[in-house]
Amino acid sequence: MNVSRQQTATVERGPRARTRRLMLETATRLMQSGITPSVSEVAEAAEVSRATAYRYFPSQAALVHAVVQEALGPILDWHSQAPDPRTRIANLLATAMPRIDEFEATFKAALKLSLDQWAQRQAGTLGNEPRFTRGHRVDLLRSVTAPLEGKVSAETRERLAQALSLVFGVEVLVILKDIWGLTAERAQSVAEWAASTLVEATVREAESGT
Repeated sequence: MNVSRQQTATVERGPRARTRRLMLETATRLMQSGITPSVSEVAEAAEVSRATAYRYFPSQAALVHAVVQEALGPILDWHSQAPDPRTRIANLLATAMPRIDEFEATFKAALKLSLDQWAQRQAGTLGNEPRFTRGHRVDLLRSVTAPLEGKVSAETRERLAQALSLVFGVEVLVILKDIWGLTAERAQSVAEWAASTLVEATVREAESGT
């Protein structure tokens, strides 16, 4: 899934890599403060020329995507060989939710960009700005449901992955922390319970043959 941490570390060397790293760190700092910065804003904050900044990140979408990749960190490296989807989803949430909470502001800033672009597309004002896309959870959750291959229909397995996406990601924190006022720990507990309930229901369905 994308470039591994080791590969990235190998590629990012020299002055160009340092400039790119400076821009990423600056963008991350701004996003962690609740701002969804433009490339120009990051260039100004990092004291890099706009022309240089746009050579590294030709659009706001490209910039935010790179910051999100960094923030996801170990989530992108997650994999499991566990034969039980219940174990897999528990392991994934244990890895992902603390990281999502740590970079909550960054992921919310990315979510804001996605929503802003949606509104602009609806209004016909987005122009030629590249679309900011999100979708790592699709591959991750399909991996969670992999042990069910051959035990349930492909449609049922895909439905489970789609259902699990409702309890995985920054949107969970928006609902459980911002609306319900839960702590991060309690929010993770609720997400884990909901995910295990969904998986358990699908497994029981498969075992009963219904």
